Amino acid sequence: MKIFKYMETYDYEQLVLCHDKTSGLKAIIAIHDTTLGPALGGTRMWNYDTEEEAIEDALRLAKGMTYKAAAAGLNLGGGKTVIWGDPNADKSEELWRAFGRYVQSLNGRYITAADVGTGVADLDIVKEETDHVTGVSESHGSSGDPSPKTAYGTFRGILASANEAWGSDSLEGKVVAVQGVGKVGYYLCQYLHEAGAKLIVSDINQEAIDRVVNEFGAEVVEPDAIYGVECDIYAPTALGATVNDDTIPQFKCKIIAGAANNVLKEERHGDVIHEKGILYAPDYVINAGGLMNVADEVKGYNEERAMEKIATIYDNIKRVYAIAKRDNIPSYKAADKMAEERIENLGRVRSTFLNK
Repeated sequence: MKIFKYMETYDYEQLVLCHDKTSGLKAIIAIHDTTLGPALGGTRMWNYDTEEEAIEDALRLAKGMTYKAAAAGLNLGGGKTVIWGDPNADKSEELWRAFGRYVQSLNGRYITAADVGTGVADLDIVKEETDHVTGVSESHGSSGDPSPKTAYGTFRGILASANEAWGSDSLEGKVVAVQGVGKVGYYLCQYLHEAGAKLIVSDINQEAIDRVVNEFGAEVVEPDAIYGVECDIYAPTALGATVNDDTIPQFKCKIIAGAANNVLKEERHGDVIHEKGILYAPDYVINAGGLMNVADEVKGYNEERAMEKIATIYDNIKRVYAIAKRDNIPSYKAADKMAEERIENLGRVRSTFLNK
């Protein structure tokens, strides 16, 4: 991999390789863009096959965080860490403290959080060495489980999509097919049920299924059948890549809007559903509630303020649709354009020197 060529092509600012012999730490911190503010992004611990794979993953994920933060209207840039190691065997106090010291050495340019393979207990140790960390335990000042916040933001995005498709925010009598009813999916079902929607759900976890059936009267279908049910809205809230060559011919919905990441298996699938007249709420815009919530921790967490920010996902989704119509492009491209326009415009504003 030609690292500098890759960084030049996608306009990355910094790549930091961190090693600590005592703990065995091998970490890669990628900072994509700090035009809007310090880079925030989680720490992923994974047993990669090669160095190249680890570096590429860090770079790819950091760029994604830049777009997610920009589209969310946050004063944050995009960054990501990957730690090369087995999350089930290689964790230790020494490793997390060594990592925390490397984060601290960046002097606030990068703020870390949890991701695949890491959790609250790990971040509590990181916090012993740096204040530039979010998503720690509530006793350390965290906001706690972000699932309800992610679900609320997704619900707001669904309301915006309903307004775009039918001219009204009302979900009364609308059929919503929810793929995945775990933590985020459960809370999303609660919001949808309270709004008068009829729920059709699928999940591989029977306990999670039983909960939404008992509490919200949901209808259940097999996991592979969720894509073809008659519904108004398909809400992917677990697996990624569920909009693909196999599922698209099955869809009988007007809207695709859910909390899952990487909903489109390939970008071209966004073009296909656009041509079929299906309205798509881009995943990193509609599921940004969790990021908005932990971003508030940077300022000293205030739940009311965080919820007010998360509610603006409605406006962000509507703005995406407006750009899509303005430029006659699919919504997934409009989301990227919205993020890029904000970075470019605020970058120009911030060119004015201030003596702080």
